[in-house]
Amino acid sequence: MAIRIYKKNNAGRRFMTIVKPDQVTPKAKSEKSLLQPVRQLAGRSNGKISVRHQGGGHKRAYRLIDFRQDKHGIPAKIAQIERDPNRSALIALLNYADGEKRYILATSGMKVGQSVMSGPEALVAEGNRLRINDIPAGTVICNIEMKIGRGGQIVRSAGTSATLMALEGGMAQVKLVSGEVRLVSKECYATIGQVSNFEHSAERIGKAGRNRWKGIRPAVRGTVMNPVDHPHGGGEGCQPIGLKGPKTPWGKPALGKKTRKRKNASNKYIVKRRAKK
Repeated sequence: MAIRIYKKNNAGRRFMTIVKPDQVTPKAKSEKSLLQPVRQLAGRSNGKISVRHQGGGHKRAYRLIDFRQDKHGIPAKIAQIERDPNRSALIALLNYADGEKRYILATSGMKVGQSVMSGPEALVAEGNRLRINDIPAGTVICNIEMKIGRGGQIVRSAGTSATLMALEGGMAQVKLVSGEVRLVSKECYATIGQVSNFEHSAERIGKAGRNRWKGIRPAVRGTVMNPVDHPHGGGEGCQPIGLKGPKTPWGKPALGKKTRKRKNASNKYIVKRRAKK
């Protein structure tokens, strides 16, 4: 893993850094059969803005990722590891023994030519996918199912991982990066290892243009608006918001307001809440 730091010879390069993962296969070309066009909605619903600060962005194709990895007992070799413009983690192209090709999330220890497998027959090794019941306690896991057969839903972003704490009855205790301890069915599947590209968070954007490539438009602070446009607006010069807490342009509480329902059905699966900041 290498972080490229540019010379500070102009404003756009002054604070820019780019992460160059060693895992990525040089000059790798995406598998065309696993690409799908992406319709760019740009935060609009029927032409009207429903999500602010979205629009533009570079044209991209979606890579069909196999989060379920349901080809059990069939070994596959990693043909290449590549970047995915739709996610922070790297992805690996698998060539199965029966000739099929699929993309999966790459773990930090994956290498080209490595053999991986999913299912009850798989060994407890980096990149293999097993039932949580077959994984020993204390193992680092990722791409975890929350409902049997649905595929990996949590611990999928770059550098994240969870720890299998204990197995009790029909459930397993999994500790997430946030510190939350959650119950997951033993029959759910998880991948051994940590998600790849852990230095993604160290990357510095450096210039506004890189955000525009991602489809992120400039955001204007509410305090510099007029009162008619935002609850924080108005006043001469730099004024405090004059409210107990910050609000959205539509008057709803923002920045720290809890949005989770108190009577959420999944509350019973949370053993320990994440620590407050």
